[in-house]
Order: sequence, then C-alpha cells, then structure tokens
Amino acid sequence: MGFDALIVIDMQTALVGRHPCNEVETVASVGRLVRAARAAGVPVLYVRHDGGAGDELEAGTDGWQICAELAPLEGERVFEKRFNSAFRQTELHDHLRRIGARSLVMCGMQTEFCFDVSVKVAFELGYEAMVPKGAVTTFDSAFAKGGDLTAYFEDCIWNGRYARVLPLDEVLAGLERGPRLARG
Repeated sequence: MGFDALIVIDMQTALVGRHPCNEVETVASVGRLVRAARAAGVPVLYVRHDGGAGDELEAGTDGWQICAELAPLEGERVFEKRFNSAFRQTELHDHLRRIGARSLVMCGMQTEFCFDVSVKVAFELGYEAMVPKGAVTTFDSAFAKGGDLTAYFEDCIWNGRYARVLPLDEVLAGLERGPRLARG
C-alpha cells in the first residue's frame, strides 16, 4: 500500500492552542505522518481555514498560521478555505488531479466539522481516503467528549463507508513506501 498525498486539515495555532482532545498525541501523530511523507517524497498538502475578519482564524493573524510543530516547508502547498470543506472553492481538487493523486491520507481537525465534510467530499470525488487513528481531533462538546466524537466518526461514520480508518503505524508504513504514483 502506498499513498499519493498527505492532507493536513486546519492544524492551526488558534485551534491547537485551545487544547483539543488528545492535543499532544494528535500533534505528535500528525508530525510523524508529515515527516514520513516528506522522507518518502509523498506530497504534503495543507488546508488552512480563514474565518474572516475578527475570527480567531482570520487570515494573516497568528492564530491562522499552521502550528509551529507542523509548519509547511518552503514549496509545500497550503490551500486556503472559507467553508468547512477542504475542496469547496479551493484549488485542492484541481491540484490533486494535476498530480494524478487517487489515494489520500487525511489528518487534522475538527472531527465533526471540517474534517468530516472533507472526508465525505473526497469520497464523492472518487478519492481513496485513509484516516490514521490518533491523527484527528476535536473539542469536547455539550453532547460528547472530543475523544468519543472522534472514535464515533472513525468507527461508525467513516470506516468502510467514506474512508478506511487504519492504525497509525500501518499508514506510516504505507507512506514509507513512497508515492503510489511513482510506482505506477
């Protein structure tokens, strides 16, 4: 198994700074994925939300930046979004088509909002999405703890329907094989 791209969604300073569920572990897991993808030549693509003027994710503010531990390297693409979907009115889909990507690893925030929509849209667009356990997070809500929300989406919503939810180590091993595109 190999992957064509790693997509990191909304791992922004303001959100991570609000301490989502399993914050330290999630940032570390996403960091491992980013490093493995880079080492193997798998494109690392970032999606960053712009919440508009006055929002904690207002473009150009410190909170809008990708958190320092995961910051893009020079030349890595960052796609700006204004909607929950990483694909709506962004260039992400066009870029993925241009590079011939079909198999995606998706990680980031927030489970029940931008991340969920992005996984479902990736499915609708015909991508094979893989979600590594431990690399997606959200906040506690009035209805459920963040960890419970994420587990519910991983096990009951995404896995086998919209994506494959795999153990982190299995996804890392797949990334280490390099881009599937390069193998034909």
